[in-house]
Amino acid sequence: MTLLSAPARPPSPIARLANQPYVLLALMALFWASNIVLGRFVAHHVPPVTLTAIRWLGATALLLPFAWPHLRRDWSTIRRNMPQLAMLALTGFAINNALAYWGLQYTQALNALLVQSSGPLFVALWALMLFGIRLTLAQGLGITLSLTGVLTILLRGDVATLAAIAFNRGDIMITLALVVFGLYSALVMRRPKIHALSLTAFTMGLGGLMLVPGAAWEAWHGNTLTFDAITVATVAYVVIFPSALAYLFFNRGIALIGPNRAAPFFHLIPVFGSAMAILFLGERLQLFHLVGYALVLAGIIFASRK
Repeated sequence: MTLLSAPARPPSPIARLANQPYVLLALMALFWASNIVLGRFVAHHVPPVTLTAIRWLGATALLLPFAWPHLRRDWSTIRRNMPQLAMLALTGFAINNALAYWGLQYTQALNALLVQSSGPLFVALWALMLFGIRLTLAQGLGITLSLTGVLTILLRGDVATLAAIAFNRGDIMITLALVVFGLYSALVMRRPKIHALSLTAFTMGLGGLMLVPGAAWEAWHGNTLTFDAITVATVAYVVIFPSALAYLFFNRGIALIGPNRAAPFFHLIPVFGSAMAILFLGERLQLFHLVGYALVLAGIIFASRK
């Protein structure tokens, strides 16, 4: 008599999503675009280092119930690789986000989105310098195409707009934040062999703890949180979407397709930012938006090919 095995259960929606790197990276870009808009909106309402510390510690608390079994199993590997994980916490969570929020106090959203478009270049440079990973021709063309699309949107199809943009110390801070995050993006590719939840929860929590002295310094100098509806809504949003979910999606996307193929998705951040302005701020959809979106999409398709 032949015994028939039970049919395999179809994968859950979460399992299917976890193996869709392009969807994960697109959602990551959407969440980070909203974080830039929101960070600019509350720039003088919430101290930057304090907001960053609360963001990461809150996101860690949110992830911890799910990550705890994996952390226990991976703890011996975590201890052996503590210097590497501390560097990931410092670059991916502590320094770059504090610099970005700080920079948003001194610059406009247009400048921040324009500077953000240089992110893939820093990822590629760090990957080349640290690991000798060179851009393929398709990746180089893809980054160039998507960067052209970003500039088309941000400059509203008029190159003369570039001459009217004045860069300031906020732009320098955001650029430094991108340099640091490019280093994180390259380093995370050689992460220890631990579960994604272990990696994200541990480095995120450690990064938040690194920021506590800076938050205390802000409070000591009278730069404290204003506890109102804006603060509560801001903190809740950044903890869930641009923090816990976006970093899980980003780390998983890097693990599936590597940093150079994932880097062009940074260019979706200003695309989503302009789309939010159309949807929520009443701006009109114009031809340069459509041209820019088409170029960004073409660049991502080019660079993300195997």
